[in-house]
Amino acid sequence: QVQLVESGGGLVQAGGSLRLSCAASGRTFSNYAMGWFRQAPGKEREVVAGISWTGGITYYADSVKGRFTISRDNAKNTVYLQMNSLKPEDTAVYYCAARRSSVPGVTVPAYEYWGQGTQVTVSS
Repeated sequence: QVQLVESGGGLVQAGGSLRLSCAASGRTFSNYAMGWFRQAPGKEREVVAGISWTGGITYYADSVKGRFTISRDNAKNTVYLQMNSLKPEDTAVYYCAARRSSVPGVTVPAYEYWGQGTQVTVSS
């Protein structure tokens, strides 16, 4: 089992920045690829970014490329999502997820473990 706890969400104005953190416990963190997903009201959960277990491979959804950066610190069992130039359409609950694989997946079923989510609200 892997337990994931997100933090860092909040309310920010358009153009602002937030950094989300996801702390993992329970298993060897470096054995898991990690992902960030988001779900807006009335919409399906969608992938935002993913990172391999070494951090050498990253993936971004087209909607966030150039604005968001995923990173991880295996010594701290933590994955981060730096979000810059935020837009109102980025408003959603953001979830981190873990996958027992060396490379990140891009779909919800690809991940085995999920956090409870953290709310990000971007005002216009």
